[in-house]
Amino acid sequence: MTQCVQGMLYLSVLVAFAACNAPPVPLDDISIEKTFVPEQCVRAVKVGDYVRYHYNGMFPDGKKFDSSYDRGSTYNVFVGQKKLIAGMDKALVGMCVNERSLVKIPPHLAYGKQGYGDTIPADSILHFDVLMLDVWNPEDGVQIKTYHTPSNCSRKVEVSDYIRYHYNGTLLDGTLFDSSHTRLRTYDTYVGIGWLIAGMDQGLLGMCVGERRIITMPPSLGYGENGDGSDIPGQASLVFDVILLDLHNPRDGVTVTNQIIPESCTRKSVSGDFVRYHYNGSLLDGTFFDSSYSRNRTYDTYVGKGYVIAGMDEGLIGVCVGERRTVTIPPHLGYGEEGTGSKIPGSAVLVFDVHIIDFHNPTDNAEVTVTHKPGECEKQTKKGDFVKYHYNASLMDGSSIDSTYNYGKTYNIVLGANQVVPGMEDGLMDMCVGEKRHLVIPPHLGYGERGVTGEVPGSAVLVFDIELVEMEEGLPEGYMFIWNDDVSTDLFTEMDKDKNEQVEPSEFTDYIMQQVNEGKGRLAPGFDPYRIIDNMFSNQDRDGDGKITEAEFRLKADEAVDHDEL
Repeated sequence: MTQCVQGMLYLSVLVAFAACNAPPVPLDDISIEKTFVPEQCVRAVKVGDYVRYHYNGMFPDGKKFDSSYDRGSTYNVFVGQKKLIAGMDKALVGMCVNERSLVKIPPHLAYGKQGYGDTIPADSILHFDVLMLDVWNPEDGVQIKTYHTPSNCSRKVEVSDYIRYHYNGTLLDGTLFDSSHTRLRTYDTYVGIGWLIAGMDQGLLGMCVGERRIITMPPSLGYGENGDGSDIPGQASLVFDVILLDLHNPRDGVTVTNQIIPESCTRKSVSGDFVRYHYNGSLLDGTFFDSSYSRNRTYDTYVGKGYVIAGMDEGLIGVCVGERRTVTIPPHLGYGEEGTGSKIPGSAVLVFDVHIIDFHNPTDNAEVTVTHKPGECEKQTKKGDFVKYHYNASLMDGSSIDSTYNYGKTYNIVLGANQVVPGMEDGLMDMCVGEKRHLVIPPHLGYGERGVTGEVPGSAVLVFDIELVEMEEGLPEGYMFIWNDDVSTDLFTEMDKDKNEQVEPSEFTDYIMQQVNEGKGRLAPGFDPYRIIDNMFSNQDRDGDGKITEAEFRLKADEAVDHDEL
């Protein structure tokens, strides 16, 4: 009577009354009413397939006699092998995963005249509300569907490779049971040696880094009859949506690719050299983790000495200045199983795009190359000479530092007076006016580890193209003033203009400058003449009282030590 009352809610009263009092129409065959059809049919049931489904079993009046939901587990069975009542065996064929149907089965295709104990009376029509969850066949193997292939695939997964990948794991009906994404950590494992379920071991072979594929496997290649005891039920097909992020083999070494070598390469780095280079560091899937460019500063290190990871130590050997190369480093030559924390995960392959800026060895001297020699060369530069020269200065990568030509005047120094870096001192020695040279100066003979803020990076090799424009011969070593003529025998009296038997600073200065102007004496070139004369006066003023007496006064030839004296 309940069904009749419910029917009256939808039908007219007259029709409902007639329906409620009419005898039930006998079923000759099963009746299937599809109450939900998925947009995509992942797989349809065939005879011989094994299925997992939920159901509610009811009589036509709506009274429930059985339910898989109440037992908390699906009903699992082979279809078409007479392990079900005939009507259900027939009704399940053709159902899709996630399809839901109301199946009505007449008695002769159900439990017939015998019924089923106290639960199902004889000659009962049975209704089953069925939800199909899983379908597989004993002949099934691993099914692979690749839906993204990277444009570049230089290597594919092979047996014994170690890989890092992300995945979402679902049952065939889409129920999520696990995901590496939710743990924010890749799944890292060897492939093909039994560390994974058999279906995954097979399904990952042949993948490229960056490839995405769906791997579907029957329970025989998954967790079998018992499931995993938690989220995966027994006899469940498994579906893994996988993206491969990393791939290497324990036998891998460092690989160098994409080399761009400059046309001129006169020297290649060796163990013990100090290298300055720029790099972009990424994981094998292209994920960026570090860059020297972002810090606007090269990475500077010795190579072959263990100052950097082993793979980079190896990858920087044999490079040329200006060379670009890609260095790929397996984790056992990188940061190993632990990684570095947030930026570099454990067991990650590292890819460095490297640009070599310069390198040198601590044993290097300044490299001097004569590029032009004048036809005549009467004198060559030596220590103490005052020289005037032009230069263009750059780094080894060609970056300009400075040029005297920009200022329209020469750079002027006294050789040996520590007015320039040691490498430039060396490069200017024994040079002729009009001569041109190319100098390569290592940092320990240049500006060292600190460089010059805003101009010369620390530990930079310097390149100078120089031209000697003019030179003035210096004085003998240790002298700041010399006589061109014979020295007066009455020098003190000549200096003492006011005849007070002591020489004042002004008298001393006037006298020395007079000798220089008249060509009788020479001051060391390239220095402030008055500072030289002040030093000469101070050295003669033995008692420091600001004047020189005849007792204090003496020539340099009479001195036991070197001073800026007469």
